[in-house]
Amino acid sequence: MLPHAPQVPVARLEVRNLIRRFDNRAVVDDVSLRIMPGQVTCLLGPSGCGKSTTLRMIAGVEMQDSGEIYVDGKLVCDTITRVPPERREIGLMFQDFALFPHLSVSDNVSFGLKGPKEAKRARVEELLSKVDLLRFIDGYPHQLSGGEQQRVALARALAPRPRIMLMDEPFSGLDNRLRDGIRDETLDLLKAEDTAVLLVTHEPDEAMRMADEIALMRDGRIVQQGAPYNVYTRPLDHAAVAFFSDTNVLRARVNGALAMTPFGRFLAPGVPDDTEVEIVFRPQHVRIDFDRNGRGPVPTATDGTPARGLVQRARFMGNESLVEFRMDYDQSMIRVTVPGVFLPKEGKVMWLTVRRDKCFVFPA
Repeated sequence: MLPHAPQVPVARLEVRNLIRRFDNRAVVDDVSLRIMPGQVTCLLGPSGCGKSTTLRMIAGVEMQDSGEIYVDGKLVCDTITRVPPERREIGLMFQDFALFPHLSVSDNVSFGLKGPKEAKRARVEELLSKVDLLRFIDGYPHQLSGGEQQRVALARALAPRPRIMLMDEPFSGLDNRLRDGIRDETLDLLKAEDTAVLLVTHEPDEAMRMADEIALMRDGRIVQQGAPYNVYTRPLDHAAVAFFSDTNVLRARVNGALAMTPFGRFLAPGVPDDTEVEIVFRPQHVRIDFDRNGRGPVPTATDGTPARGLVQRARFMGNESLVEFRMDYDQSMIRVTVPGVFLPKEGKVMWLTVRRDKCFVFPA
């Protein structure tokens, strides 16, 4: 007897090769995703890259030109079959809470529910208790703060027990003081309901905080996908690095799989000789020495060769300080972040080294 092949778990949401064109331009270009129950996947990218259009096609409010959408392994939409939006068991949350001002909190939450009045009331009370708003059950949206309205919108979206929740920048209308707490509460509630979540955002911090998996979009395509740690530490290209943080860039030419720079040699395996490359590194991965006469830390092999720079400006940013240097070797600017307060005077000479293990080498 032949052994059985291992079964691939059925995804709660699967999108295959979605394409959407406007004026002969593909705004969504061959997008594929798989999201398991209880998983949060974030579509991350700049405005206009196709994130919201992808969400609208999955929700059923917009039709794709080609591609397929499956829920729990069952086809809900291709170019022939199309299950109506209200039968897809998909919840929606948007930037504007879209609560009905003339309805009570209870009626807002129960708006999409069917069944006996008593059962609907019980579901409303259950969800409002989970978001700590049961005391407002008979109140109205105008009596609530922005954060409270957001939690009512979440309760309403969860009331019909959707298998999938689509969220289009739902926290961007909240101030920073409220945002983190409400995001965490929302995630806890969605995971408790075993809901698959597809979240759209253009904020890397939000994606890193919330997602189990990030799908980085650019020009209508998913260019990189994986766990937040992997997307951050193994970026596809310079643009992927720059989307998550500020970057510094050195340019060099390759000779014998090595790129020579004022900071020493960098490995460039597999890159042909005389190819120009960009060596990209983040400000937090630059090491500062006061001088080269023993008063500062001794550079290690990992740090490479020190290069001389003059402080141009230094600013305290809250948890860290940002120092900008003009480098002697080519008058370029290098930005460095230092934990805590570090505010050297303009014109101060310092020596910088760069962490080899935190650099990325890409063709220029």
